[in-house]
Amino acid sequence: MNTKRLILVFAAALLVAQVGAQQAPAGAPQGTTGLCNDGTYYSGASKKGACKGHKGVKEWYGTSASAPAGTSQPAPASTANPAPQQSTPAAPSSAPTRGQAPGGGAGMVWVNTATNVYHCPGTRYYGTTKAGTYMSEAEARAKGARPDHGKPCSN
Repeated sequence: MNTKRLILVFAAALLVAQVGAQQAPAGAPQGTTGLCNDGTYYSGASKKGACKGHKGVKEWYGTSASAPAGTSQPAPASTANPAPQQSTPAAPSSAPTRGQAPGGGAGMVWVNTATNVYHCPGTRYYGTTKAGTYMSEAEARAKGARPDHGKPCSN
């Protein structure tokens, strides 16, 4: 009887651990710990202050569960039925996804020529705006483009 109870407790603990742990999506940049409501990714260690200026946190992938006082984020629907783990390696963030324009790659940013704003690899608008071109971040700055939400790709 005790072995059945022990197995049941172990299975319940394993299920709770599976549901509580979330991984960043395959297209997210390396080190991503959260997804902001505006579609940009966050890579800080703490949830406190994450996605400031990006309409708040949509999903949290990090291990820190500390949220600012008074805020309550509903659990995403994907935690109710976690998807099975894939054994295939994730595609690099420079690979075209969601209808990206061909080109780009390591060290390249997407400059939206209509707004003169550049987007970093792995962000929502990288290669997806109606008008734009790929170039280096230095070249984009030299042409007067500004980073999306004031966050440059390289520090």
